[in-house]
Amino acid sequence: MKFGEKVKNLRKDKGLTQTDLAKQLDVSLRTVISYETGKSYPKRREIYAILADCFHIDVNYLLTEDEEFIGETKEKYDIQCPKKTHELVAEIKGLFTSCELSEAEKDAVMQALQQAYWDSKEINNKYTSNKIRL
Repeated sequence: MKFGEKVKNLRKDKGLTQTDLAKQLDVSLRTVISYETGKSYPKRREIYAILADCFHIDVNYLLTEDEEFIGETKEKYDIQCPKKTHELVAEIKGLFTSCELSEAEKDAVMQALQQAYWDSKEINNKYTSNKIRL
């Protein structure tokens, strides 16, 4: 589920209007509408924290949009650890969006993740038979 859908559903569940939410976030009504329609995301990190407090949820729920990907991957490839995968993706997104890392540090993290992926793929290819790979 995308960020905007989450905000809209949470707002409705709590019985708030878009105007009420805009006041709580100290943003314009237009901004809330843009969030809910997926046209924009909060530019200030503290907005995510305010939303999480308002709706009594973990901020990482708002930062992740990969639930469908993880579910589809589990079904397609019979992966046994979707919860761990989901948690890892949430933590990484949290790291990139809520941490005060420099651009160079973010790049270094991304390069390390990519290297880990390619290393594991190479190792898996060594130990996977040709029949399975086809």
